[in-house]
Amino acid sequence: MNLSEATVRSLQAVGTKTIFGYPGDPSVGFLEACRTEGTEFILARREGTAGLMAEAWGMLTGRPGCVLSTLGPGSTNLANAVANAYLDRVPMVAISGQIDTGRVATFTHQVVDQRALFTPISKWAADLTPNAADPVLRRALRLAMAPRPGPVHLSMHADHVTAEVAGDVVPPPLTPFHHTSVTHSGTAPEAMIARAKRPMILFGISAMQEAAGDEIVALAERIGAAIVAAPMAKGTVAEDHSLFAGTLDMACQALMWDLMQSADLVICAGFDPVELIKPWSVKAPVLHIDQVPNTDQVYAAEAEVVGPIAPALAWLTDAASAAAGWPLAEIASHRDHLAAAFDDGRVSGTLNPSDVIRVARDVLPADTIASVDVGSHKLLVGQGWRPSAPRRFLMTNGLSSMGFSLPAGITAKHLHRDAPVVAFTGDGGLAMVQGELRLAASLKLGLKVLVFVDNSLNRIELKQMAKQVPSTGTIIEETAIEPLAASMGCNGIMAETESQLAEALAVDPGDTPLVIGARIDPAQYAAQF
Repeated sequence: MNLSEATVRSLQAVGTKTIFGYPGDPSVGFLEACRTEGTEFILARREGTAGLMAEAWGMLTGRPGCVLSTLGPGSTNLANAVANAYLDRVPMVAISGQIDTGRVATFTHQVVDQRALFTPISKWAADLTPNAADPVLRRALRLAMAPRPGPVHLSMHADHVTAEVAGDVVPPPLTPFHHTSVTHSGTAPEAMIARAKRPMILFGISAMQEAAGDEIVALAERIGAAIVAAPMAKGTVAEDHSLFAGTLDMACQALMWDLMQSADLVICAGFDPVELIKPWSVKAPVLHIDQVPNTDQVYAAEAEVVGPIAPALAWLTDAASAAAGWPLAEIASHRDHLAAAFDDGRVSGTLNPSDVIRVARDVLPADTIASVDVGSHKLLVGQGWRPSAPRRFLMTNGLSSMGFSLPAGITAKHLHRDAPVVAFTGDGGLAMVQGELRLAASLKLGLKVLVFVDNSLNRIELKQMAKQVPSTGTIIEETAIEPLAASMGCNGIMAETESQLAEALAVDPGDTPLVIGARIDPAQYAAQF
């Protein structure tokens, strides 16, 4: 068994049977190992988008996504996607080729220090060598999955790719360890809950990754807690539940922070402060529940429960006395105000950003998997879209790298061929990755790519408007959706009105990607943000 075969088999053993990438000279032996071992290799159009596809794989499956790049410019192009997975808390194994060991110390052409490059943006960066394949692969996979999950980066030297490994390679067990007890420090959590009259549960990425939705709802119903979602965890709790109050730090954020301020206890259940856009300003005491202690200290926690989240919540539910808690009428009123505020700034007679989301929500099936890019539209989608289950809403809200949505949508449709998939993106984000439309077409992926067309980098333009300076460097040329789609082997439709958009979204794409351009009036963004 050579090093590439050992690596491919280890990844297969943990459920990773597809690798995304863009190969180079050192990758030839690795590609052959993929072929002979039965692992699918998907050739993206650049390393960065391949990495975002691998990140989406990790989001959708909970297992490490894998991406391959070559040395030098391949690895530097990959760095953004690795950093994205790092701050989004997504398991990933990134592998880059490297020059042979006999020249690495002195040769300079296309050589960068990959360990130095990836160490600050990954959980671990190491060389993968034939004489240490077993411990390196075991550690890489275990670290990628351990709380908080994230990427590891492995460099594979050209003279090691097909070298025989020493000994056996045994992947580590990646099933969660179930503890029978939890620990806390500070005030007893039961006492904090008992004295709360307006408790709130703010759940986040880790709660979604542990599928703790039922336990969140059970505790909320027992103590009368309002439930608030962090954006990347949407779908963990059904948003039509009477206690669900909205999503934090997306559109209508002033209303959400006002609600947070009116709580007298905030239970942070698997909430990761990496998703905060506004500074934490809540004065109520915080009960921190997570697999990791509150070392971020973005908020001060009066008590910490460290351990698996779902059992911890179940323990607290059993320990807590039933209480009325937050008045349901007040939560219902807040939701009404939230729905009204979602349309703030709407301009009559034109297609508004909030109209696009509402039409998509009305037309697309409830079980649609949605990905969303970065930009002004993300804040509205993050509040207005209602995923039907966990891992059916893909968003980057850690590093928040533009260009995420299309690669993520490609992975979602490739993994779930029978599921409807929509990728929300802006014209700026699409411009960064539009070459991947050709990949989607070649893979016969009938996803829908819904483009907010406003010819602007709106988030930055809004800041220029706030400073009363002209739009400089933030205006982009018109995106010709239909010819662009056709050139990539896709179908394209432009929509100027709600009815045109509804008709476009109702089209069955078959096995050909459908790119829908929604020409919006961006004036609503100024009122919203």
